[in-house]
Amino acid sequence: MIDLIGCISEIILEIQQFLFRKKRRKQRAYEKSHNLPKKRMISPYQRFSIALLITVTVITSLFFLFTSSSSSKNHDLEKIQQISSLLEKEKIILGRYPYNLQGITRNNPLYQDLLIDSWNTPFYYKKIDKNTFILISLGKDKILHTKDDVK
Repeated sequence: MIDLIGCISEIILEIQQFLFRKKRRKQRAYEKSHNLPKKRMISPYQRFSIALLITVTVITSLFFLFTSSSSSKNHDLEKIQQISSLLEKEKIILGRYPYNLQGITRNNPLYQDLLIDSWNTPFYYKKIDKNTFILISLGKDKILHTKDDVK
């Protein structure tokens, strides 16, 4: 099926190229007989290349637009798991969860960007009781308890 479409498009492009050459010869003869400068003419191959370039650019941009939001959520999930493991270690050491997240990083440069999500906002952390906590990335809209939150 794809071969058939390719053959048909090649035939159409060749016909257009033939008609373009015929038109260009007429145009050049007219310009020469009237002492006019040569007019810039774009061939069907050039038009096809430009259209293909624009199409590929748009498709690539849309692909990266849609995959970046899902990769941001995956990245935030990884950070939440890492923070949760640090909170569990803190609970084993102190017997309770810390009151805020800054205590688990202890100015370690490796954890410098750990407490910030993909949208450049700090994670929402709330200690419920001695054995429970809530950890949420606010998501793209930066509003708590909406559909885009990552828990």
